[in-house]
Amino acid sequence: MTVTALDPRTALVVIDLQAGIVAAPTEPYTGAEVVSRSVELADAFRARDLPVVLVRVSFAADGADAVPGRTEAGGAAGPRPEGWDVVVDELAGHPGDITVTKRNWGAFHGTGLDVQLRRRGVTQVVLCGIATSIGVESTARAAHEHGYHVTLATDAMSDMSNEAHRGSVERIFPRLGETGTTGQILDLLAKTHG
Repeated sequence: MTVTALDPRTALVVIDLQAGIVAAPTEPYTGAEVVSRSVELADAFRARDLPVVLVRVSFAADGADAVPGRTEAGGAAGPRPEGWDVVVDELAGHPGDITVTKRNWGAFHGTGLDVQLRRRGVTQVVLCGIATSIGVESTARAAHEHGYHVTLATDAMSDMSNEAHRGSVERIFPRLGETGTTGQILDLLAKTHG
């Protein structure tokens, strides 16, 4: 499917492109490929004065603010290394960007993301980042539930396995919004936003 429309106030929401996550092995795209395509999108949005939101996940050193609950997969293994939660240099350092720190998979619950978007008149979000089936999908589901139009840059996201990535892209995302490649989104952005 190809993305068909971008609203006048569309925001780019970049999920978890931070040191400790980008360094992990991902499929079908490497962390470097996802970062590169996300930078292309961010630069294009910034050039048109459209909001760019950089979402990162972080927790207190003692884990007191981490999501509780038993899971079959278990919790995170031990303390994380210093700097694991720092947004990658390629995306950081733009004063107009909005930074959101989350403590859950999705970027809406327990953060000010919805307020930040609504105050700027945003009606649509373009999502990218890592991991497709976790942070990106959780954020897409919540964006859809909050009434935003959702677009997913499918080659600017990746997962721990190709199977997980494809499951989200092929089965879940078409029910939440529209999908397209970075190139398709950039072309549509140029046509609709000059």
